[in-house]
Amino acid sequence: MKIVVIGGSGLIGSKVVATLAARGHETVAASPKTGVNTMTGEGLAGALDGAAVAVDVSNSPSFEDAAAMEFFQTSTRNLLAAEAGAGVGRHVALSIVGCDRLPDSGYLRAKVAQEKLITDSAMPYTLVRATQFFEFVPGVIDGATDGNTVRLAPVLFQPIAADDVATAVADAAIDTLTNHVVEVAGPEQFRLDELARSTLADRQDSREVVTDPAARYFGAALEERSLVPLDGAHIASTRLADWSAQATRKQ
Repeated sequence: MKIVVIGGSGLIGSKVVATLAARGHETVAASPKTGVNTMTGEGLAGALDGAAVAVDVSNSPSFEDAAAMEFFQTSTRNLLAAEAGAGVGRHVALSIVGCDRLPDSGYLRAKVAQEKLITDSAMPYTLVRATQFFEFVPGVIDGATDGNTVRLAPVLFQPIAADDVATAVADAAIDTLTNHVVEVAGPEQFRLDELARSTLADRQDSREVVTDPAARYFGAALEERSLVPLDGAHIASTRLADWSAQATRKQ
């Protein structure tokens, strides 16, 4: 089966491509690096020719509100139209756990808009909503930093390894179920402020984490369970300590 992975050169996309190829599928990594641009439509028709499934794990190059909205809406419209023209059978997209619960975040509003375009289309779909990746926890900390102070709310946080996200996306690509949403998360829950504190200590980073219930998460006010999945989510197996040990061995 031919499967096209939009964003196939990125962190998740490259892992999805490798996973699907190892399972015996004809897999195409489509991204600007390979001459496929979903914002302009360049290369889309050729990449999708003969594809049974299109997987979209692309991401906005900017997290600014208007830029993210423009990217996800334009890219998704172009991709869905090209899929229909090429006779693609299913559309799989990677999204974010809690995006529909955090309307204060412009980036997450853009992800909700992307989801709506997909669910309103005639294309059979699967949405894979993942929690934050282990790999991006330092970015969460940086986003909450002001000088030497990191302000974070003491809410539940359930991050997941990028490898496990890629596996979930690859599973969805070859699944026969359509028009549904899958949530995936790591096996452990932490308090966001405590995880940041331990992460900085492990890195010998001198920044101070201040617990602030009013602290925002990329512009969004948080409740206790805003960042964790709903009941029935698929729980991945990789624990943070095991992922950290493996990441250290690779350095």
